[in-house]
Amino acid sequence: MPRFFVDMPLYPEDVIALPDDVVRHVSVLRLQPGDSLVLFNGEGGEYDARLVEVERRSARVKVGEYRPLEVEPPYRLTLAQGIAGGDKMDWLIEKAVELGAAGFVPLATARSVVRLTGERAQRRQQHWQGVVRASCEQCGRNRLPQVMPVQEFDSWLDTLSREPAPDELRLLLSPRASIGFAALPGAPPQGCVTLLIGPEGGLSADEEAAAIAQGFTAVGLGPRVLRTETAGIALLAALAARWGGW
Repeated sequence: MPRFFVDMPLYPEDVIALPDDVVRHVSVLRLQPGDSLVLFNGEGGEYDARLVEVERRSARVKVGEYRPLEVEPPYRLTLAQGIAGGDKMDWLIEKAVELGAAGFVPLATARSVVRLTGERAQRRQQHWQGVVRASCEQCGRNRLPQVMPVQEFDSWLDTLSREPAPDELRLLLSPRASIGFAALPGAPPQGCVTLLIGPEGGLSADEEAAAIAQGFTAVGLGPRVLRTETAGIALLAALAARWGGW
């Protein structure tokens, strides 16, 4: 059944007009009055709905029963990702949403191939938030992870030092790490988890040292060097299996 995110309050029995972007999806899917769909607004749970009117550029639905369905993992993980080039960021954000990531911080690092500033950075942030939304619609999540604005690596670390979170677990994935995945806790931590991944070429030695000074633990996943678009996804999947995030 088609699922759509709508950024508005939802109440059973209300008849509402769908946003323009959802109307375009309805048109592409050739949905007709009487067809069923699912709506969610990011506040948790989802609503049955039924199309009551479909025009060329508008559509209206009647909101049905609310279902308090939750599929979030038992931990809150933020992926701090060195910005990758091409369409790699789209791919890894999409997959990280499927694997339960609760937030994203795009980082400009010393070895970042792509440099984003000003209006261009804002457009990419909005684009990535759209990727998050589409992935939630596809995978069944009812709460939207937030994509933060693009940040410089050093500035982001300074923010972490000024705003420490209690019981936070900070992990840095590095091929130089002496600690393996098996050494991580066997149960989800009480606080949030921040996972730091470098871009193509990885983080510099100075950046790794600065992160470790801010409480990050460098962790390795084995003898093979993973690409930036693979590394975070691999660890997210491993943590989901270990901590019950499936």
